This record gives sequence, structure tokens and C-alpha cells, in this order.
Amino acid sequence: MLQHGIEGIRAHLATLPNMRDQTVEEAREMYDKAKYVFALPEGVETAQHEIGGVPAEVVTPPARGAGTFLYLHGGGYAIGSPVSHRHLVAALAVASRTRAVALDYRLAPENPFPAALDDALAGYRGLLDAGTAPGSIVIGGDSAGGGLTVATLLAIRDAGLPLPAAAVCISPWADLTNEAESYRTHAERDPLVFQEDIDRWGGAYLAGADPRTPLASPLHADLSGLPPLLIQVGSEEVLLDDSRLLAQRCKAAGGDATLEVWDDMIHVWHWFGEYLDEAAKAVDRIGEFVRDRLTG
Repeated sequence: MLQHGIEGIRAHLATLPNMRDQTVEEAREMYDKAKYVFALPEGVETAQHEIGGVPAEVVTPPARGAGTFLYLHGGGYAIGSPVSHRHLVAALAVASRTRAVALDYRLAPENPFPAALDDALAGYRGLLDAGTAPGSIVIGGDSAGGGLTVATLLAIRDAGLPLPAAAVCISPWADLTNEAESYRTHAERDPLVFQEDIDRWGGAYLAGADPRTPLASPLHADLSGLPPLLIQVGSEEVLLDDSRLLAQRCKAAGGDATLEVWDDMIHVWHWFGEYLDEAAKAVDRIGEFVRDRLTG
């Protein structure tokens, strides 16, 4: 049973099986067990759909406007699903007062780069084709899904499609070289992300592609012309420098990027919902950011 507060969360994480000792299938199964741990907010409804030919779970809060939150889950491009992230997506839908569309994009190693990106772009096209105004769409994601969010924005821009109103990156993995200084300085502080694991998932996704490929590692891309971006990251994360550099390079390219570093927080602390006050506060902050930028 989870304990409240960040120290309780850390204590719980220390009891979990080590993913490096698991097969991909075992890790996926463990991740999806989150559905048994976290309750959905009252009144939230979920339904299975297909968006642009991609399976998706649509999460509808009891009070919502016309906006759509296209969500790309984390999990290193190899694990995770709309099931594992249902509670987080539901919390974001409630906070932003949008319907949320959690894409069940294809995973590595069965489907390496650019399969996840192709599905994310297809999902966005599907929303547009269904009549959803681009100004009413926000794209967001956590961890690998945060990096995929930026890659999707680049693909949308390069395809000449209208861009969404804004984007949200939670603890984004934006550089698959895994060489940032925080990998070393925070290795003993981060209870969730380990060099060996992230190298494993990155290798599975890249399948031999150059880790500096811009649409796999958007830190190495031309970041000009993107919509406003909110980046949230914990001070204790191995991926801290990915967020710092992403914000810096977006701004250097003339973009609007807001970086929030949350003291004492770990990778995707939002995940821990009602067990962590900072999770609820961070989700509320995202909701405020989204509501302020939707135009229809």
C-alpha cells in the first residue's frame, strides 16, 4: 500500500521489482497494474475509440469545455499504455476541463522508431479530420511521451498542418543519447530512472538509428515555430537536464517555453495522485496552463 508524501513514495518504490530483471512483457504487465492502485476521479467516463486509425482511450470528465487533450503516455517507448496511465490522464482531463484522448501507440521493440511518432501524427490528423479545431487541441505526455510530444509538434509543423494551441511535457525524455550531466549528478537521487534501463529502452526504440535523429531526440532538432510549451520536471530527476536544455533551446529558437523545476520531486511525480500533494498541485497547474491557451 502506498504511503503519503514523497518519502513514503520513495519507500514504496524501493520495494518494487527491478525492471532490468524483467522481460518487456513482464514490465508491461507490472505497469498496467496501476489501474488497481489508483482510483479515477468521480464522474469520469472512459471509452475505447480509434483516432486516425490508432487505438485510443477517450477520457471524459463530468465538467468540460470544447477542448481536447491528446495524451502520449510514458514508458520508454516500450512499456506503458492508456491503461497504466488512465488515472493520470483522468486527473489531467478534470483539471483542464477537456476530453482527453490517450493514444495506444505502437511500442518497441516490436515497432521501433518512427512507429510511435507515425501513430501520434496520425492521431492528430484524425482529430483534425473529425472537425476538431487545432486551437482547441493541446498535446502532452510524460517521460518518453514528453519527448514524443515535442517530436509530434515538429512532425506537425514539417507536414504543414496547423499546430495545436499548446503542449505539455512532464519529465520529458528529449535526448536519447542519454549523455546529459544530470545522468551522473542525479544517479543516486532518482529512484525511478536508471542509466542501464533507459539505455535499454532507447536501444529498443532506435533499433540502430542515430540517437541524435531530430524526430527521435528533439533536443537535436530545429525547435522554431512551435506553440507555447509547459515543461515540468522534478529537482531529483536524472532527466532534469533534458528539461532544462529543452526550455533553453525552445527559447533560443524564438519559442515560448515555461520551465518549472519542482523541489524534491521525482520522475513523473504526478503519477502518485492522491498520495502526494505535489502531484495534485502540478496537475492543477497544468490544467490552468491548458485552459488559458485553448481558443475553442
